[in-house]
Amino acid sequence: MNDHRGDSGGVPTSADRLPEIRPLPETHLAAEVATQPDDWARAARIAADHAARLPPPGERVAVIGCGTSYFMSRAIAELRESAGHGVTDAWPAGQVRSREYDRYLVICRSGTTTEVIEAMRALPEGVPRAVICSSPGTPVLELADPILIADVDEQSVVQTRFATTVLAILRWHLGEDLAPVIAQGREVLAEDPATALASVRSAEQISFVGMGFAAAIADEAGLKLRESCQAWTEGYLATEWRHGPVSIAAPGRVVWAFGAVPPGLAQDVAATGAHFEHRAIDPMADLLRVHRLCQVRAADLGLDPDHPRSLNRSVILG
Repeated sequence: MNDHRGDSGGVPTSADRLPEIRPLPETHLAAEVATQPDDWARAARIAADHAARLPPPGERVAVIGCGTSYFMSRAIAELRESAGHGVTDAWPAGQVRSREYDRYLVICRSGTTTEVIEAMRALPEGVPRAVICSSPGTPVLELADPILIADVDEQSVVQTRFATTVLAILRWHLGEDLAPVIAQGREVLAEDPATALASVRSAEQISFVGMGFAAAIADEAGLKLRESCQAWTEGYLATEWRHGPVSIAAPGRVVWAFGAVPPGLAQDVAATGAHFEHRAIDPMADLLRVHRLCQVRAADLGLDPDHPRSLNRSVILG
């Protein structure tokens, strides 16, 4: 793998300036992150088995989700439209626009999220809809054609493998060959995270950026670190970073770019004194590096990444 990294920008990089390197705790999050490349490989069969429930080319489609599932909806919408398969919108379940669609695709890990259930009940009759879920026996499975992927369900509140497997299913369905992405993911997981992530491990702040579907991955990356270790993170379309967010870049902080970057971005980051983190791999594989960073930083802070503060597996409103 090729790394493209700018000046360290004041972020500690030597072992004597970092927290003591010690074995990471065994957590549900760690176990679930570790299965992802294999999950993405199995996603090819899931996509084939459920092809009739997934959007064919030419349809107008709405993809719906909350939180991480909304970010995956955005990624899927961008990939589908960019591939020329048809108009595709992504909506948070709490604010679905009433438009003419040929099909709805809903993403919901828990199957019990109130806003998702209410959105599904409000969808127009007669329009095909499918739901991808990992929780058997839950209400959403009765409200649409179910695509149940229980093998990637998670015990950690922090969502990782379910989300990326859903994205992998849709990427296979769109005709992508994910074999290179799977290989990159396995290479990431073979690294020692405590040392491979030394340049970002103790950063005061991280801004994630990306273009295309990587912009949604950037938002998801920021959410993972906020959830697992209460980190100060933000996410932006890479071309928007210069339009304001550049003002928070400084020594000891990081700009982490997913996928292809706009010309001059690395130089602009370097001029602020911040560290530029970029690896020339697929954004989905690079997200695994963020998942590993969640484990490292949570361990450094003595936090339980499986049970984030004030967060539950499902948002159920009274």
